[in-house]
Amino acid sequence: MRAVIFDLDGTLIDAAPDITSKLNSVLVVDGHAPLSLAEVRTMIGDGAKVLLERAFAARGRSVEPRHLDHFMKIYAQDPVIDTAIYDGILPVLEALSAQGRPLAICTNKPMHATQEVLAALDLTRFFGAVVGGDSTPYRKPDARHLAAALAGLEVTDAIMVGDHVNDMKAAAGLGLPAIFCSWGYGEGHGEACAEVPAELLGLIAKLS
Repeated sequence: MRAVIFDLDGTLIDAAPDITSKLNSVLVVDGHAPLSLAEVRTMIGDGAKVLLERAFAARGRSVEPRHLDHFMKIYAQDPVIDTAIYDGILPVLEALSAQGRPLAICTNKPMHATQEVLAALDLTRFFGAVVGGDSTPYRKPDARHLAAALAGLEVTDAIMVGDHVNDMKAAAGLGLPAIFCSWGYGEGHGEACAEVPAELLGLIAKLS
């Protein structure tokens, strides 16, 4: 059985509400109007630094290092207030674990925040490897970021599951199949598309 590598935000969990509230806290301190949840959803997927760059650009300003530091500090303090696991994801993870499939996380979210979120939502138990956005010198769509997750599982073959073109490109860079999750924040096309989490098990089985 192929291993399965999951993206986190927009794939397994909806973290946008907490990201939005923390991001707006940084903007408001500098006198900028807050962003809507819908606006922030379109900015997620390339890591915290790019998120801040996009947010400040939307307000006609340039981000400074202090803004990123502020965001990382307040997000790390309590990253799971309104963050939730998508309906239907837990049964998928439980079924894959019961099959004995190696599972991992490969996310552009910073590692400390990733670990905090996984622990708070009781998801850590499912994954044999977790690779965050600052775990390597690379980030998705760079295939070397995804390769680190495979190395963490000590496997060479896997299926990537994600909601962003970055996930699809990283998988393609390694010649691996990918499943695009349409309920997330981004856009993309993989070997298969899941409209709801319940479809993942069948698609994973077909690609195995």
